[in-house]
Amino acid sequence: MAMRALVTGGTGFLGKKLALALLEKGWDVTALGRQTAKGEELRRLGIRFVQADLSDRDRVVDACAGQDAVFHCGARSAAWGPYAAFYESNVRGTEHVITGCLQHEVARLVHVSTPSVCFGASHRLNVRESDPLPARQASSYARTKRLAELAVLDACANGLPAVIVRPRALFGPEDGSIIPRLIEAGLTRGIPLIDGGNALIDLTYVDNAVQALLLCQSAPASVCGSIYHITNGEPIPFAEAARQLFGLLMLPVRYRRLPFAVAYAAAGMMELAALLTPSGREPMLTRATASMIGRSQTLDIGAARRELGYSPAVTVRDGMIAYAEWRERQDGLKS
Repeated sequence: MAMRALVTGGTGFLGKKLALALLEKGWDVTALGRQTAKGEELRRLGIRFVQADLSDRDRVVDACAGQDAVFHCGARSAAWGPYAAFYESNVRGTEHVITGCLQHEVARLVHVSTPSVCFGASHRLNVRESDPLPARQASSYARTKRLAELAVLDACANGLPAVIVRPRALFGPEDGSIIPRLIEAGLTRGIPLIDGGNALIDLTYVDNAVQALLLCQSAPASVCGSIYHITNGEPIPFAEAARQLFGLLMLPVRYRRLPFAVAYAAAGMMELAALLTPSGREPMLTRATASMIGRSQTLDIGAARRELGYSPAVTVRDGMIAYAEWRERQDGLKS
């Protein structure tokens, strides 16, 4: 009998890639998500689809029934928005997944968190999982994801077999977040090049992250209760990453050169203005984003290499090439 897996956030970028990888390996896969069209696409490929929001406790708990593994990829992931919305999805939603796993005795929960919990407005290099975290995370997203981590760790202490991964800055074909936003900025108002764009950033090609999740599921019970940082292991200056990407896409690019102090202060003012407007529209730049691209923030992936056998198979350069080729195909389909 095939192993059975539930993937929350199954219609999202990482979740969809993971669901398809599990299907290819012969798993019986259920994807839980909100996007009907993408859910129907998965269903046509042979993946069971449950349309549900993470806030729907009963639907989430029921979806965990009969599963050998649950991969919790679902989350509210955004640079801006009301804290209550982040809390409902990222904390309450994770609590619902935990309840489902405990109630239905799921053999392994793999919980996807974020390295954003590790960083503030300062340079931090080669951060390990055991290193201290900031007293307060830089965004509502990061704060609620840390609370979700704590909920999983607490459940682990009470018998839940779970592993936590923190993949950094996912990119690749079908990315609807990081690269599209960078392209839009580069073609319009300009990419903020803070302090010359020399800050080192970590990126993770999406297939490498999928590999890490699969390794977390198959790893021995001794890894339960552990947290693992996941990246490509190739820190790159932000300006160089942008240069390579726009070069491969053969697109012109505009920059806005700013000192970090100016960018951070401007982002704070933009956030305040957004809070005071009725729409609450996302500001062009947030303090968390300014820190992410203006401060060197890298992770040590040694623990994942040693304990999981994680070895990134696709380089940053090859990942960018794959994205550029995919975008060219998409543009061809539109023309």
